Amino acid sequence: MTRKTYHGSCHCKAVTFEVDLDLSHGTGRCNCSYCRKVREWAAMVKPDAFRLSGAENLTRYPDDPSRPNASFFCRNCGVRTHGAGDIPEIGGPYVGVQIPALDDATPEEIIAAPVQWMNGLKDDWFSIPAETRHL
Repeated sequence: MTRKTYHGSCHCKAVTFEVDLDLSHGTGRCNCSYCRKVREWAAMVKPDAFRLSGAENLTRYPDDPSRPNASFFCRNCGVRTHGAGDIPEIGGPYVGVQIPALDDATPEEIIAAPVQWMNGLKDDWFSIPAETRHL
């Protein structure tokens, strides 16, 4: 695959985005208590590769601006579109685009995208959890 501009949105289309993304670079899934409950599946990009419309329709979780990482979801339909933050260990500022929110990624592109599993449940982010089938 190569870098491509994808379009995405929440369910009600109040929040839309464009992202320049190469799905062959991989996606990520985590087993921490939050990610497991929301079935987190994201691809990370630098902030300049992400263009958002409808930000006024977003709600942030956690609702604490002092926390460096957050997930964003539409306040109307509840669909998560992305997360954002700054984690030096993975290269600094990032946007984590939700794979299910991509409107024009084909099933073939999504299936071909590698998945990196993270063991957030044990704060061992760079190790694969012993079990991933439930994620």
